[in-house]
Amino acid sequence: MASSEMPGFHRLEPGKRLEKVKEFAGLTEEEAGLVESTGALDISAASQMIENVIGTFELPFGIATNFLVNGRDYLIPMVLEEPSVVAGASFAAKLARAGGGFEAGSDEPVMIGQVQLLGVRDAAKARQEIMWHKDEIVDICNKKDSMLVKLGGGLKDVEVRELAGMLVVHLHVDVRDAMGANAVNTMSEAVSPYLERLTGGHARLRIISNLAVKRLARARAVWKKQALEESVEGMKGGEIADAILDAYAFAYADEYRCATHNKGVMNGIDAVCIATGNDFRALEAGAHTYAGVKGVKPLTKYYKDGNGDLVGEIELPMAVGIIGGSMKTNPLARVALKILGVKSSSELAQVMATVGLAQNFAAIRALATEGIQKGHMRLHARNIALGAGAREEQVDGVVGRMVESGNISFSSAKEILESYEL
Repeated sequence: MASSEMPGFHRLEPGKRLEKVKEFAGLTEEEAGLVESTGALDISAASQMIENVIGTFELPFGIATNFLVNGRDYLIPMVLEEPSVVAGASFAAKLARAGGGFEAGSDEPVMIGQVQLLGVRDAAKARQEIMWHKDEIVDICNKKDSMLVKLGGGLKDVEVRELAGMLVVHLHVDVRDAMGANAVNTMSEAVSPYLERLTGGHARLRIISNLAVKRLARARAVWKKQALEESVEGMKGGEIADAILDAYAFAYADEYRCATHNKGVMNGIDAVCIATGNDFRALEAGAHTYAGVKGVKPLTKYYKDGNGDLVGEIELPMAVGIIGGSMKTNPLARVALKILGVKSSSELAQVMATVGLAQNFAAIRALATEGIQKGHMRLHARNIALGAGAREEQVDGVVGRMVESGNISFSSAKEILESYEL
């Protein structure tokens, strides 16, 4: 049996690494060729982004339309593999235009760096020492990123927390148009020796927190009764609003439903995050932790206004940037940002919160009315048809017959391909 122990693998060129993987896994020439082929992100750039690169991996790049945010029109680049997400977000945004589109806002782009101090004998005295020397702490941190300070950012505040036998210092850093991890981590490490001297403790972890409660984004939309009524055949606008409110109440009351409700929010946000070269894992961690701080609750809220129209709102941490990270190395991320046309990290955060609200509305509207499968499965059926071997010109025929029969499955697609002349 081949061994996964490969000394020096990291020092090889990508092509040589691929040869070893090919031998280990028994890849065919065709399979290895698929891994080796690259698009806009060439192999040399990919090799600078992560370790042990053997190729790149493509995902569909789609555009959600109809978004009107704070009176401005946006096209939304979305990168993901799941059908119906782009269509759902676009449809939700279209319905929201009747109510004026989306309103969005965000906090200043402040991230939290954490320094964990252990072995502090007198926590109260240590806390006092830290706050007395706050100016010195600010000076040490801001000397690490003079450009950030010049742009109006840098360390703005210091907080001290006592937790389970340890002292934790929070550094509140305004990171401007960056996501901020590198700046915050650098400052956290740089100030640690000084904090050790002040407190008599020793520093262990010195790292950014992804629970970015100082960097929240929020959005709001009104879906008019008439627009709702036109979206579902055979239901009144008020009925549709009530059905959505029932779905929201379910998510608010039950953590099992809430997890899937919030997943719908992140379907939209993650897709924009990936397209723009941001860290979707950080956003996921922050969003779901934020949802669980006061018990597992929905990231969105729905209610009726005085006219009986449906109002949707969202608030969540949104640590994203328009400079740094993979935006420097991935040309498609730069293209996506150009399509969006955002001028600051705060504007990007607001747009992404809007997409999260739109996608969540689209999902629960479908769930609460005609059911999620009607639209989603028709789109999913295309993937099934292709996977079953349908040629491009055969796909629509296979999909149509699967939908007509009510059996959308791989075996159904294979039977249709074998039994019918398309």
